[in-house]
Amino acid sequence: SDEIAKQAPESVSKYTESVGNTGLVDPSDALSFPEGGLTAWGTVLGALLIQFCGFGYVSAYGVFQDFYTQTYLTNSTPSAIAWIGSINAFLILSVGIVSGRMVDRGAFYPVMKIGCLLQCFFLFILSLAKPEQYYQIFLSQGIGLGFAMGLTNVPSIAVISHHFQRRRAFAMGIVAAGGSLGAILHPVMLNNLINGRLGFANGVRASAALNGGLLFIANLLMRTRLPPQPKIVSYTRVLQNSSRDGAYICACVGMAAFEFGFFFESFYLQLDSTLHGLSQGFSFYSLTILSSGSFIGRLAAGVVAAYVGIPNTIIVSSLISSAVIFAMVGLHSATSVAVIAVSYGVFSGGVVAMMGPLISHLTPEFSHTGLDTYSQAWEHSWARAPLTFPRQSLTFGLGAPICGAVLTSHYIWWKAAILAGSVATGGCILFVSMQIILKMRQKISSVYSKEASV
Repeated sequence: SDEIAKQAPESVSKYTESVGNTGLVDPSDALSFPEGGLTAWGTVLGALLIQFCGFGYVSAYGVFQDFYTQTYLTNSTPSAIAWIGSINAFLILSVGIVSGRMVDRGAFYPVMKIGCLLQCFFLFILSLAKPEQYYQIFLSQGIGLGFAMGLTNVPSIAVISHHFQRRRAFAMGIVAAGGSLGAILHPVMLNNLINGRLGFANGVRASAALNGGLLFIANLLMRTRLPPQPKIVSYTRVLQNSSRDGAYICACVGMAAFEFGFFFESFYLQLDSTLHGLSQGFSFYSLTILSSGSFIGRLAAGVVAAYVGIPNTIIVSSLISSAVIFAMVGLHSATSVAVIAVSYGVFSGGVVAMMGPLISHLTPEFSHTGLDTYSQAWEHSWARAPLTFPRQSLTFGLGAPICGAVLTSHYIWWKAAILAGSVATGGCILFVSMQIILKMRQKISSVYSKEASV
């Protein structure tokens, strides 16, 4: 956030020694952020490409879920197959704790190079996996690829704070758009490659070659500017503060519940469309329609939140998104798929876009934690409450597999849809509880202010 960004210049003057090929400037010059220029915008473009190949690729896992279930891993249950994508997505965020710390200590370039190389390596390893060999795909795509993407995810966002302060939100918004663009384009590419003439092995290799080229360009473009930051987040203090914050706890559990349902749609929409007899051509584009709606929703949420507030935006968006999950029960035609995909994409995208700002909104002491960089802020967000880590593990490690277990190999869609929708609705109720707590705090604060003025 901008509050965190204001802390960075104060620490620049303390450290003047450059580490590796960081291209650091003099401390006096570092006090003034470029806010643009060839190097800064090149870094933004490089970070966008990292997100395109990272979260954008993971968001296309519904393509693999459909292909594995019907063709490549027919002896495995939908739940077991969903574990591959869930572990992959979970590791992208959890490994960020380690990679963020390394970046703060000046290891940006080694971390990015290793992460990008491993990402290409494990994609090529995935292409060697044989049919019905579940463990081969789980190890290469679930664990290996997830770990590699986790090494690059946080650093690619953190480096933006080296070049922007006043325009940081705008720059990070562009970077985040890379993941959305990847979620739109990767499903189209993967469906046509894997289900086309190339087949699974050559199709995955082709996608690996494309991602490898983009990651190479990204490494050439991204440049650091500020010295290493040795400060470490005080986890004890963070945990103590969070355990007494009812609004934050409601928000964490609410996000966990909502994301549980979110990945049900993302993982199973294409499979649901295919099994309901829709044309293969249309089913292949169902995820692209959803991701396009999500892209619009993420952009619109920021504008709406400026007028009605972040909590109200996330409450309304989560409520409508939960209702659309229930609508999966009635999916039976191309029109219903398009309506569900667009509406769910728009409103769920609004919830996802507001999660980060909501955490900042609920953390008034954020500017006093001594966090100098985005990656330290990332560590803080993971350490802030015991509920934060379970939120992510529930989202990326349990949601889709549990829905898959309820779905069963007989594909009882109404059971899975009701489960996902009910849990997501519970998340919306917790968001409402959070807002009630915030309003009560505001009312009590105004009373104390009036008494003090008297």
